[in-house]
Amino acid sequence: MLHYPSAWLLGMSLGEKIASELRLQIINGTIPTGEILSENRIAADFGTSRSPVREAMKSLSNEGLIRLERMGAVVLGLSLTDIEELYDVRFLIESFVQRRLADIDQEPLLSSLYRLIDKMELAVKHRDIADFSYLDLSFHEAMIGAAGHQRILHLWNSIRPVVMTVMLITTEEVFSKGDQKLDQVINKHRKIINALESKQPDIIQRDVEEYFADSRTTLHRSIPEQ
Repeated sequence: MLHYPSAWLLGMSLGEKIASELRLQIINGTIPTGEILSENRIAADFGTSRSPVREAMKSLSNEGLIRLERMGAVVLGLSLTDIEELYDVRFLIESFVQRRLADIDQEPLLSSLYRLIDKMELAVKHRDIADFSYLDLSFHEAMIGAAGHQRILHLWNSIRPVVMTVMLITTEEVFSKGDQKLDQVINKHRKIINALESKQPDIIQRDVEEYFADSRTTLHRSIPEQ
């Protein structure tokens, strides 16, 4: 059963944890589009009061995954078009960020990125889908944070929970393809580092475009139509 990595849930409120679980079930299609979510039923399922459920519902509504109504919440889901648009936003953020990184001292960032790749290889060895997906997120997040652009960081944080969930689902697809595919994914991340080290904006831009073109291919294989 697919689950979030413990590092993702660390420090979350109960409402945030409930939102995370519902988000995963909505995006992977376990909870279908059009279903009505009841606060009472969810509270019973999680053994809690309705207060954290309301917190979770508000988060999911803000993300466009549900529509709040008087008698409950209608699941809107996340269509393939929605997710493609999410990847468009990611591409815009990361292409801007990585070009910006060409003009800063990269040494602390590069050391962090290399350590994350080492941990990703360890996650492959242990067949840990959840940990690999979180390390992948952390790799991209490290670059966004290093760019030192507060508005970009704010934009990233607004899509981060959905990005993490989509990455978790696509990582499961990648693991199903075996070690050769996993090696390709890790090498894609090494190419990002090589491009950053070049400090050449044209090389960095080309690499970002190649990365997201390949990611979209995996995306189409991983996300069910809703």
